[in-house]
Amino acid sequence: MKATYLDPTVGQYLLAHTTQPDDVLDALALETRELTGNSASMQISPDQGRFLTMIAQLGGARNAVEVGTFTGYSSICLARGLAPGGGLTCFDVSEEWTAIARSYWDKARVADRIELRIGPAAERLRELPEHPAIDLAFIDADKVNYPVYYEILMSRLAPGGVILVDNTLWSGHVADPSRDDETVRHIREFNDMVSADERVTSIMLPIADGLTMIRKH
Repeated sequence: MKATYLDPTVGQYLLAHTTQPDDVLDALALETRELTGNSASMQISPDQGRFLTMIAQLGGARNAVEVGTFTGYSSICLARGLAPGGGLTCFDVSEEWTAIARSYWDKARVADRIELRIGPAAERLRELPEHPAIDLAFIDADKVNYPVYYEILMSRLAPGGVILVDNTLWSGHVADPSRDDETVRHIREFNDMVSADERVTSIMLPIADGLTMIRKH
């Protein structure tokens, strides 16, 4: 359970009462744990995946972007929620981890909806055209560059478009005054920036490791 700031009993109850992942996602989660070791913690949780799919469905998203793909769990969830004819552009730096993603995109039958771009996202995101505008974006990558990714995406986000940002509670450490390591500082600064941004309405949700939902006016 990623929501370490919750009582474990409550967390397990929440997961048990969320629609469960299918066999493809379960197999991907297992293979990710087997192949990536401790890095498997970078994979989103099943409840978070379900939320991504539902948000894409509710918003009728057609043009979506993901920053930080890892082994592909979140991209499958996003792609499954896209409106007919929709597409997802994924950005990541790892050929190794995204090779697993490509395999499971095929198994999930969403490969035709996904384009993968390898390279530093701060550079490659700028290659995105201004049109068509982005309907939905998910940021789950290196925390120091969250503000960079946010601003690039915001410049291309449609009015009413949504950006979802992962790890914004960082195991609850952002609310602990005794914690002041570099990552905590970066996330706090990003959270403060978003809450003060008059271009958007935002809400921080206690899903998994903290998920901030940001809607452009």
